[in-house]
Amino acid sequence: MAVMLSVHPVTPQARHVRRAADVLRNDGVIVYPTDTVYGLGCDITKKHAVERIVRIKGRDPKKPMSFVCADLTHISRYARVSNFAYRILKRFLPGPYTFVLEASREVPRLLLTKQKTVGIRIPDHPVCLGLVKELGNPILSTSANPSGADPLNRPEEIQWVLGSQVDLILECGVLPRVPSTVVSLVGERVRVLREGAGDASFFRELEEAG
Repeated sequence: MAVMLSVHPVTPQARHVRRAADVLRNDGVIVYPTDTVYGLGCDITKKHAVERIVRIKGRDPKKPMSFVCADLTHISRYARVSNFAYRILKRFLPGPYTFVLEASREVPRLLLTKQKTVGIRIPDHPVCLGLVKELGNPILSTSANPSGADPLNRPEEIQWVLGSQVDLILECGVLPRVPSTVVSLVGERVRVLREGAGDASFFRELEEAG
């Protein structure tokens, strides 16, 4: 059964963050909090860990998954960010959004769509931001639940359902069940792909304006 560590949601304990980062460096899979739902994650450069998450989720391996970056500079390594996209990212990140962008060559093939795009997040949550900074690589970001089921939002639920399949759980209490809002900025065209926790009204206006 996975070790569960309780982390403070505002000032996470550095030792817990370091321990989780060490697990990720060693091909591990963890559950961690974000500003929307609990995430099921690994280091995106660890192919076997990514494949483990696909199996844990019971997910179509061809269906793309997003990942968490530390800041806008980090994003620019993994995606092609136009001036148009940069202005939007700077305004809305960190926040409860996933932005779909054209991928760079740094993105592992497992995380690419057929269109060579990728979904990227910078959640407004000290735990996951501290974790990705400590690790130095992006962290896979998919909700902590079997595919098709509601996100698991209580630590005891996560331990019961996923505790035997992951290596570490970072918990900070009950989180919402609402995922991020997903917005495509590919080709300097705004498209709302999913409405979630982030207010989509700004993007709907841009989308309707063409």
